[in-house]
Amino acid sequence: MAEMVSNKQVILKNYVSGFPKETDMYVTTSLIELKVPKGSNGVLLKNLYLSCDPYMRPRMTKDMEGSYIESFEPGLPISGNGVAKVLDSENPEFKKGDLVWGMTGWEEYSLITSPYLFKVPHADVPLSYYTGILGMPGMTAYAGFYEVCSPKQGECVFISAASGAVGQLVGQFAKLLGCYVVGSAGSKDKVDLLKNRLGFDEAFNYKEEPDLNAALIRCFPEGIDIYFENVGGKMLDAVLINMKVGGRIAVCGMISQYNLDEPEGVHNLTRLISKRVRMEGFLVSDYNHLYPKFLEMIIPYIKGGKIVYVEDTAEGLESAPAALVGLFSGRNLGKQVVAVASE
Repeated sequence: MAEMVSNKQVILKNYVSGFPKETDMYVTTSLIELKVPKGSNGVLLKNLYLSCDPYMRPRMTKDMEGSYIESFEPGLPISGNGVAKVLDSENPEFKKGDLVWGMTGWEEYSLITSPYLFKVPHADVPLSYYTGILGMPGMTAYAGFYEVCSPKQGECVFISAASGAVGQLVGQFAKLLGCYVVGSAGSKDKVDLLKNRLGFDEAFNYKEEPDLNAALIRCFPEGIDIYFENVGGKMLDAVLINMKVGGRIAVCGMISQYNLDEPEGVHNLTRLISKRVRMEGFLVSDYNHLYPKFLEMIIPYIKGGKIVYVEDTAEGLESAPAALVGLFSGRNLGKQVVAVASE
């Protein structure tokens, strides 16, 4: 008989409308057997770090029409990207002791029956980086900027939610390419971070700008070549007026819309015609085949100190609901991670 241990879990209480609250989730303890059923193709994970990401908010809503990912189920643990250690495996791809990153449960131990997991290729960098710069957000920044935006040296790049997990990397990639880079964020601390630590040329706090169009004209008197879209709503409307001819917009996310029962409309889409702007949505999963190429580029940058990655770490699974909810009020400074256990 395999060992049974207690397993702390974060459970979704009910489907959510409006802004999520900590009380929409609860922490409970169940029992789990530290053994994978024979012939199941599954892996048993001990979760080390969990990732809080904006895309998790729509998953708290029932039946998202046209979504690329299914909703969470009330009464069950929520799931997301994480870093874990394999404790037992019936899957030929993974063996006991492997460090992995990918989709896992918000719990201490997860039995994953159809793994969407990658082996950790470099263990000489902080493991938490695989929830961020070396994981899904890093690949999102890489694919969205280099593949979707086709950037050129000297172009003018604007990034919304620029201090977040993805935005902070897009800005640094653009600077390494010799672009002029501006970011928007929601607090003085975040604006300082962008300008002083992440090397952005300019940044502004959108909450202190009564006129977003005027703020963009101030930062981009000649217009914007590339907009990396994380926000949607009023920001997108203001950007559309300020795009240059032949500009590109990579639509990564729209965090301003996730908590609204009725999404806001966009009014300036005709500018796409007159300015011949290409606006393209993308999913990081379409670019997974580029992960080795991405690592080849990013690992030397990290080790050489050419790229900075800022994390905001909440300690313990009990802190996970507050950490996730905090994303939507902008409480985090940098990539929001939950540290569940040490290796």
